[in-house]
Amino acid sequence: MAGRTVIISGGGTGIGLATARAFARDGDTSVLIGRRAEVVERAAASVGNAVALPADLTDPAEAARVARFVAERFGTVDVLVHSAGGSGLLEPRPDDADDADDTGDPLAAAAHHWTVAFRINTLTAVLLTEALRDRLASPGGRVLFLSSIAAYRGSGSGAYAASKAALHPYAFDLARALGPRGVTVNVVAPGYIEETEFFGPAMPPERREARVAETLNARAGTPGDVAETLRWLASHAASHITSQTIQVNGGAERGH
Repeated sequence: MAGRTVIISGGGTGIGLATARAFARDGDTSVLIGRRAEVVERAAASVGNAVALPADLTDPAEAARVARFVAERFGTVDVLVHSAGGSGLLEPRPDDADDADDTGDPLAAAAHHWTVAFRINTLTAVLLTEALRDRLASPGGRVLFLSSIAAYRGSGSGAYAASKAALHPYAFDLARALGPRGVTVNVVAPGYIEETEFFGPAMPPERREARVAETLNARAGTPGDVAETLRWLASHAASHITSQTIQVNGGAERGH
């Protein structure tokens, strides 16, 4: 399976970067996509067997540009990993959204939060998939979506959880449509993962302790835990696994 082309959105940090490193060990070449050029360029240099491709995947024109680059440089996509996304807390806020919060307009604030969540978590995955679906290796192509434990039990505000849960039926529809081509489509839903930008600069110790206490193995997850799951789902050994959701959360979703 060596020498494959792996496209990773959100490949500059956290799970996406760990995934690129996991595939590099197999001799695969990763294309790391992200909005921050300096971040994906630094990540690609650290991986070695990787190419940086700065792009904003919420923009259809940018997704089309990515597809053209992949077609010209590689031709075929062997593995497509959707790692881009987040809680939306780190997103720049337009002036009208700030004003809405300051004046206490709950509907304007809700519209902003929900729009951001679906734009960065759902739309990015849909646009990149649709742009590249005809490029997927047939047979043998793999499409892998990053969901979240929140898709099963909520996220507090609801917006992030809903935007991740929306990927599940989309993935299942893709699995049905692409199955005859020998392409598998699966979802990986992590729980609390350390060493990412998801929670901002740092998580308060008491909050971290509460997250770890929810697991059955008494530890936080790592980007490598998720990366190795993605690597296995992309392997030949997992060729008869499709339309599934694999949870990587130390049993936290099950509860005690």
